[in-house]
Amino acid sequence: MPTVGVNRDKLFEKLGKAYTDEEFDQLCFEYGIELDDVTSEKEMLRKELASTVAKGADSKLAAEAAAASEEVIYKIDIPANRYDMLCVEGIARALNIFRGTQAAPQYRLADMATGKQPLQMVVKPETALVRPFVVCAVLRGVQFDAARYNSFIDLQDKLHQNLCRQRTLVAIGTHDLSTIQGPFTYEALPPEEIKFIPLKQTREFNAKELMQYYLDNDQKLKKFVPIIQSSVVYPVLYDANRVVLSLPPIINGAHSALAFGSFPASCSPSFHTPHSPSTHMITLDTRDVFIECTATDLTKAKIVLNTVVTMFAEYASTPFEVEPVEVVDVLGNKTLYPDLSYRSLTLTTDYVNSLLGLQLPGEEIVKLLTKMQVAAELGDGKELTVRVPPTRSDILHACDVAEDVAIAHGYNNIPKRIPPTATQGRELPLNQLTELLRAEVAMAGFTEVLTWALVSRAENFENMRRPDDGCTAVEIGNPATAEFEVCRSSLLSSALKTLAANKDNALPIKLFEVSDAIMLDESRSVGARNERRLVAVYCAKESGFEIIHGLLNRVMDVLGVPYKEDPVSAGAPVTYHWSPSADPALFPGRQAAIFTGKDAQVGVFGIVHPEVLAAFDVPYPVSALELNLEPFVFNQFYESLLEPLSVVPAAAQAMKVLCDHQRPLKT
Repeated sequence: MPTVGVNRDKLFEKLGKAYTDEEFDQLCFEYGIELDDVTSEKEMLRKELASTVAKGADSKLAAEAAAASEEVIYKIDIPANRYDMLCVEGIARALNIFRGTQAAPQYRLADMATGKQPLQMVVKPETALVRPFVVCAVLRGVQFDAARYNSFIDLQDKLHQNLCRQRTLVAIGTHDLSTIQGPFTYEALPPEEIKFIPLKQTREFNAKELMQYYLDNDQKLKKFVPIIQSSVVYPVLYDANRVVLSLPPIINGAHSALAFGSFPASCSPSFHTPHSPSTHMITLDTRDVFIECTATDLTKAKIVLNTVVTMFAEYASTPFEVEPVEVVDVLGNKTLYPDLSYRSLTLTTDYVNSLLGLQLPGEEIVKLLTKMQVAAELGDGKELTVRVPPTRSDILHACDVAEDVAIAHGYNNIPKRIPPTATQGRELPLNQLTELLRAEVAMAGFTEVLTWALVSRAENFENMRRPDDGCTAVEIGNPATAEFEVCRSSLLSSALKTLAANKDNALPIKLFEVSDAIMLDESRSVGARNERRLVAVYCAKESGFEIIHGLLNRVMDVLGVPYKEDPVSAGAPVTYHWSPSADPALFPGRQAAIFTGKDAQVGVFGIVHPEVLAAFDVPYPVSALELNLEPFVFNQFYESLLEPLSVVPAAAQAMKVLCDHQRPLKT
């Protein structure tokens, strides 16, 4: 949860009312934020100075503490998803709308239909190698003063620390538009070819020299150098005259950052240390601000840009109006940024009330949402149509709208009540069975492993000689590495990968895992389902097929499931048997599929195919078993505990209530 420090008097000026600390603390509580501390710049420096006494007092710090301001600072804890409240402008705006003293502003793009062409940013193909996305905007006629200027910088720093993930996802650059000329280009070049005077420096560096300089001399910037240092090309932004705007995500160029004019005393140098691309010296005389956000995540970049421009557009010559910039991607597609469109969500008043345990009328819900900057209309019946502003990137689902209703209504105003049902906390039947079975397989001499649920596409399909039909595995949309491309649809590949990593251990190697495989399933609301499985592998100089076959029989024995052709299986509700199979991952003629008495396949066992072993670099023969455990999670009446129980006679139902719904494993 980020903490934002704001000047109390400036905040009260924007709120149009002075509060006592207790009154403001109560207002924060009602809105869902928290007044964490009441302090001052002088007090904070005194505490920092006191912590250095043991090491020898810092004379420079002592001088700063003596000269520091005694103006009261409120430190306010903000929810981590409310990026629009990371500055005094956002906090004051949210509280004013909540109190009903200000209407929610209408954010809009400047009208470019009168013949005025928007500025253009052209993206070169090479940026895909390092930092592929850029979004831009312009604030025209901004009126800065010292407090607004510092807030402008602090907001960008807070975004860098939170949403931007220390600039790995997004880096913000802001420039005095009067010192640069469009169209701009976003390029990626070898570091030796990028030469410019960086912010706070007086001589020219090439990018490679600059990275080493920061590693050796700048404690604040050195931690960001590794983000691009190992790349063969570095991202760079140029204007029409080939002037370097910035080297994201490290530093801005001095040309557009160093504007004419001088800083007032209130804008002390401590606010302009070069620890982010945003901290460049746009002066109080700057009127037109060009904002660019380079990123590895386009969605995050758009949220960051929207947050910066909507917070400070109130100081523009036309309040809450932003001039768009046209970004031309590598395919020639043109897109105007920022996207200040309002998103629509549809839900019902019954849905909201069901989550909150209230009976609020539709008109009251609309009124409460208005207090949270969310416009809503009540349609026919109980349907609500909600318009989400560009500042509320935290609203992703109808449940987020219901949360806003709860905040506006007041959590402390929701009546307490006794739950209408009594429940008993206990372990899920599937997990209970899993834990008991783990112990049984371990006692059979197998060592348990725990592996990743994410694997590469090759490990899940190609290495296993199984076809990728596109309808089996859940694909990761933005994998962090090539090793985590899909969710595994089989546990066997993970077990073989573990064998390969331990092939130098003494033979035989006996491993097992009880975990989930993930399959696509259109019948589920999320489009996929988990399936609890057991996998076991035996690796030795001989295949050891009889070892795996014996383990299967033992597992079925402790599950209380007899073999179909065993005389004791007569009349048993559930049995198992096997028959020849053709799994490409196993050796032909040395494998079998496992079926329940209903002829539903629940697993497979056999000798692993030599080509699969070669793909995983396993030098010895391996036998394997993979079994779906979910069909065997049933009670003493052999009724599944994973699905709703069917209607049964009253006597049997009463017996179910008395029992624990779980038969013990055989020992």
